[in-house]
Amino acid sequence: MKAIVSLLTLLFASACWSQQFPSKSITTVVGFEPGGGTDTVARIVGKTLSEQLGQQVVVENKSGAGGTIAVDAVAKAAPDGYTLVLANVGAMTANPHMMKLQYDPLTDLTPITMATVFANVLVVQPGLKVKSLKEYLDLARANPDKVTYASSGVGGAAHLAGELLAMQAKVKLVHVPYKGGGPAMKGFLGKEVDSFIATPVSAHKQVEAGRAVAIATTGPKRAALMSSVPTVAESGFPGFEAVNWYAYYGPKGLPKELVQLLNRELVKALKDKSTVALLEKQGVEAEPGTPEELARYTAREFETWGKVIKAAGIKPQ
Repeated sequence: MKAIVSLLTLLFASACWSQQFPSKSITTVVGFEPGGGTDTVARIVGKTLSEQLGQQVVVENKSGAGGTIAVDAVAKAAPDGYTLVLANVGAMTANPHMMKLQYDPLTDLTPITMATVFANVLVVQPGLKVKSLKEYLDLARANPDKVTYASSGVGGAAHLAGELLAMQAKVKLVHVPYKGGGPAMKGFLGKEVDSFIATPVSAHKQVEAGRAVAIATTGPKRAALMSSVPTVAESGFPGFEAVNWYAYYGPKGLPKELVQLLNRELVKALKDKSTVALLEKQGVEAEPGTPEELARYTAREFETWGKVIKAAGIKPQ
């Protein structure tokens, strides 16, 4: 009898507690400067989430170390649902293999939902006279250690895509990291590099203007902004996938009821028509899911990029 009473008391307390949440503003921590891709997505989704919950969702920028500073801060936060992180592929599945961190991405955070997934696009200088991925790789084989590609930084999705492509194609490409996508595009347009693995939203206008030639995208399906450009998988490398993704995590120890509540509200916000439209303007697609799906995806990406980083000998800069 005592056990039944205790269980009922616990269930009642949980129900009351979940009905009261949130009673104050929620903070979404972002590991990059304002105006970047992660920050933009966090603000778009946060606005809709604020309207749903009746409480302000604040975006806090803790930039540095490829997003790991933000993830570390949330890993150490109270597991009360008021502090979340919108983390990316680098901070969760690449950087842990390249540097000593204070958190374990697989055990020190609580997966809530995937937010967005989007491919990069490989663009080349028009002067190279390369029109396809095959021609690009043939050029690299004929000129080992001479064909250069830019990325937005070491260990980011673009860099990882380039290393994976080089490994699978058995060619030697020279990686030129920049401090962000903007500087990388400036370097590409200034002809400092032969090619650039860029986001479709930053590259498509340059392609339309004839300042860049798009030859392949890195996702499992064609990018919405560049539907005429084949994927790497279509171009001779079946199964190739190297995408950007942003996902919501909370601190370790978040109560199950709160995880379910946050998942439900975030999924609802990510499926909102106005949110979807704004995200599509940024060249990204909302792909919300369950906490369990995100946990499995994170673990798979962690294993995949760990192998690539080890094989390629990637070191932080």
